[in-house]
Amino acid sequence: MSAVAGLLSLVFGPVIRPSTYRRWVYLILGGAVLVPFVLLAAMVLPSLLPEAVGPAVAAVALLVVMVAVSFVPAVRVIEGAAARELLGDRVPEQAARPARSWEARRRSAVWFVLHLIAGGVVSVLTLTLPPTVVLSFAVPFTGALHLLGLPIEFARGWAGMWVPAAGLVALLLLVHLVVACGVLLGRLAPALLGPTAAERLAELERRTEQLAERNRLARELHDSVGHALSVVTLQASAAGRVLDADPEFARTALGAIEESARAALTDLDHVLGLLREERHDRTPQWTLADLPRLLDTAGVPVESTVEGKLDAVPPAVSREAYRIVQEGLTNVLRHAGKVPVALRLVAGDDRLELELENPLGERTGARAGGGHGLRGMRERVTVLGGQMTAGAHEGRWRVSVRIPLRTGAGG
Repeated sequence: MSAVAGLLSLVFGPVIRPSTYRRWVYLILGGAVLVPFVLLAAMVLPSLLPEAVGPAVAAVALLVVMVAVSFVPAVRVIEGAAARELLGDRVPEQAARPARSWEARRRSAVWFVLHLIAGGVVSVLTLTLPPTVVLSFAVPFTGALHLLGLPIEFARGWAGMWVPAAGLVALLLLVHLVVACGVLLGRLAPALLGPTAAERLAELERRTEQLAERNRLARELHDSVGHALSVVTLQASAAGRVLDADPEFARTALGAIEESARAALTDLDHVLGLLREERHDRTPQWTLADLPRLLDTAGVPVESTVEGKLDAVPPAVSREAYRIVQEGLTNVLRHAGKVPVALRLVAGDDRLELELENPLGERTGARAGGGHGLRGMRERVTVLGGQMTAGAHEGRWRVSVRIPLRTGAGG
């Protein structure tokens, strides 16, 4: 019984499916577009071509005209939009976009010609077959089928019943022809209307750039806002404990909280501006020149040693080095607490050396495997072609960074 049901669904299912009629509409649109070209072939080409030229040459000339029209940018857009609407999701989104290369234009031309030829065949059958089938129901009674004013004789009575039956079968075959043409065009759509290899490569590059930008923004948020929140948390806790006993210290802590929060808001405003694709100058260009402000609001005592001229460090290196120091101080706060930190910066002719060192706190071991902070620092150093080491050494935690100032100076 299931086999019979499956056979009936296979034969008659397309008749009741909405997708069949959407494909039918698309093919009839192709037939409608074909009409001007047929009129051109019937009325204009004979006057332009020599009389000795046969129909094959006229057909080739007509094909050339169709291909030429397909190269009009609007034709591809309209064709692609109609295909996506009526043929389903197999048609790629790029189908409704103007072609950006000659390869895409050539493939669009093939699609346009196929659509018009298939649409022309289906349109002719659609216009002629249903009326013929309707007229065929009179054959058992009249014994004749009148087509274009010409009667075709058949047997009367039951002997002529096969004529309307054959007409109904022909209608069913037309439905299956529509489905077959729609399925074929749908399968050809990715190859003919989809992106070219160059466009796919460009799209992959664009998405790669987006991912890289997202990772960069994530690092910015983690380093700047994370550092500020760590400072705010510790300073607020300290201020709360000594608010009555040492109001002056509490006032200083509140000032540090205000400064850290203001810096975090500036960085957050920059990141949100990038996410909104704003391009006006809202970028907080924190560099090594801003280290004093960072160290004053670090939340831990920092003893800094600077050798060389920091203002001679290239801007890109200076910005990343600032973030590395910021993240290093944040890690100290999170994992060791308010312990003294030694910072050493050496700006040489060919590289920048940065070293952060602090006593191991009770929680320092929790980061032995490396967390988001260390990973973000390593990413920044790697992008600049530098080297970084981090780990415990003789009861102290040490982070050492070397960043070349010129290409090939990494050493």
